Amino acid sequence: MATGIRKDPYANFRFLVEIGGLIVGGFSDVSGLQAETETEEYREGGVNGYVHKLPKITKYSNLTFKRGITDADVLWKWHADVAAGKIERKNGSVILLDAAGNEKWRWNFSQAYPVKWSGPELKADSSAVAVESVEIAHNGLTKG
Repeated sequence: MATGIRKDPYANFRFLVEIGGLIVGGFSDVSGLQAETETEEYREGGVNGYVHKLPKITKYSNLTFKRGITDADVLWKWHADVAAGKIERKNGSVILLDAAGNEKWRWNFSQAYPVKWSGPELKADSSAVAVESVEIAHNGLTKG
């Protein structure tokens, strides 16, 4: 009887974000790792059992990074440059780590630039962490 080694899925809280070749800090949330290929339906004459679905363009969602605000303001500066008309596109990666801290998956994004920056909600009666959010547009995802 053959037995296999059980491999548990990787935890979703061990990850890094690299932009322009530099690890830009820890994030509490990364969303938007999504690709969707549109299809076009085609009905072939005489074929009544199904409709052909032909692939069209693949679209990639914007990536959103959230983290507690620190003295590291590289994302704010990048966004401020874009807002001032100085658009610098950068390549980057979202890197998933295993329990030992080893890289297991890497999603590379290309030609990215910030399209939205959000600051924290500030409340005098709260002890929550001040969180910034940056949304970036990019030209596609690949697995590295």
